[in-house]
Amino acid sequence: MNGADTAFVLISAALVMLMTPGLAFFYGGMVRVKSALNMLMMSFIALGIVSVLYILFGYSLSFGADSGGIIGSLEFVGLRGIDADTLTGGDEGIPVFAFVLFQMMFAVITPALMSGALADRVKFSAWAVFITIWVSVVYFPVAHWVWAEGGWLFDMGVIDFAGGTAVHINAGVGALAAVLVVGKRIGFKKEPMRPHSLPLVLLGAALLWFGWFGFNAGSALAADGTAANMALNTQVATATAVLGWLLYERVKHGAFTTLGAASGAIAGLVAITPAGAAVNALGAIAIGLVAGLVCSWAVSWKFKLNYDDSLDVVGVHLVGGLIGTLMVGFLATEGGGLAQFGKQALGAFSVMAFTFVVTWLLAKLVDVTMGLRADEDDEVAGVDQAFHAETAYDFSQVGTSSARGAVAPTDTTTDAPEGKTEGKKVDA
Repeated sequence: MNGADTAFVLISAALVMLMTPGLAFFYGGMVRVKSALNMLMMSFIALGIVSVLYILFGYSLSFGADSGGIIGSLEFVGLRGIDADTLTGGDEGIPVFAFVLFQMMFAVITPALMSGALADRVKFSAWAVFITIWVSVVYFPVAHWVWAEGGWLFDMGVIDFAGGTAVHINAGVGALAAVLVVGKRIGFKKEPMRPHSLPLVLLGAALLWFGWFGFNAGSALAADGTAANMALNTQVATATAVLGWLLYERVKHGAFTTLGAASGAIAGLVAITPAGAAVNALGAIAIGLVAGLVCSWAVSWKFKLNYDDSLDVVGVHLVGGLIGTLMVGFLATEGGGLAQFGKQALGAFSVMAFTFVVTWLLAKLVDVTMGLRADEDDEVAGVDQAFHAETAYDFSQVGTSSARGAVAPTDTTTDAPEGKTEGKKVDA
C-alpha cells in the first residue's frame, strides 16, 4: 500500500462529498423562498440513498468483471470478497475501500445535479424513488462504459478523466428528459422567478470550486504530476470561464452579475472535468473561455425552445460537458486529432441517446404510478411546507406591533413604565 496516495484519495473523496452540500447551497439560493428547503433536501437525500445503493450493488455494477462492455457483474455485491487489505489493481497501491468511497461520491452528486432542472414542482417522495432507480439503470451502466476495464467506451479510448460523460452529460441530458415529462412551472415566462439569495449562490459556487479539486485531481488516484496538472488546469479553466461568462453578459445585457460569475465558474469546472489531465494550461484556457461564452448563451435556449429547466442544468452541465468532451479530441497534448475527436463525439452522443431515452421512460413510469409532479396548490403555496412542514426563514414575528424591535427609543432611561417609552416607529 502507498500511504501517500491512499491519503490523497481519501482527502479527495472528502472534498467530493463536500460538493453535494455545496450544490445544495448553490441551487438553494437560486430558487424562490418558498422552495429553498426542498431544493436543499433534493441534494441531501442523494447522500443517503446513493451511498447505500453503491455498497449494495452500485460498485459491483460499475467496476465488477465486464459482461460484454455494457455493465459490470454482481461479484462485489455488498463489497463481497473485499477487505481492508485488498488493493486496487495496477500501480495505484491504494485500498479498494478508498477507491469505492471516492467513486461513491461521484455517484451521489450526479443525480443531485439533475434536481436543479426540476425545482419548485416535484414531489419529494417521487424524487427519492426516481433517483433510486435512475442511478441503478442509468448511472452505474454508464460509469462502467467510461471508467471500467472492459467498458466499451473505455476500451475504445474515449478520454473522460473525471466525468464529462458519466457525470455531466449524463445528468444534463437526464435533466432535460425529466423536465419534458414533468412540464413547466406555473407562471413560467410570465412571473419573475429570481434567486432569493445570491450570497447563498456564491457560497455554494465557492464550495463546489473548492471541492472540485478533489473531484478532478483525485481522479489520478495518486499524488503525482498528473494530479498536479489536473489541479492547475481546473483553476485556470474555471477562472477563464468566469471571465468569458461575464464578458458575454456585459455585451448582451450590459451588466456583470453575481449569478453570472457563479454560473461561469460551474461551467468552467464542468468543461475541464473530462479534459484537464490531457491538455496543457493553454488548452485549459481555451476550454474555459469557450465554456463561459457558449454556456452563458445556452441558458437562454429554454425560453426559445419552451422547456423549463429551472436552474439551467442543461445549459451548464450538458453543454459544458459536451464542450470539454469534444474539445479534448483536438487539444490533447498526446494523440489529439480528428480520429480522437471522432471517438469523443461517439462517446458523448451515445451517452446522450441512452440516458435521454431511459430517463424519459423512467420519469414517465414514476409519473404514471405515483405522480412525479406536485399538486398545483402545493406548488403555488410552496413545496417546503407541503413536503417538509418547514420554511427556510421564520418571518412570523417580523412587523408585529408587539415586537420590541418595532420601536426605536429616543429616551434611554430604564425606569420608564412598560409601554410608555417614547420613540419612533420604524419599518421592521
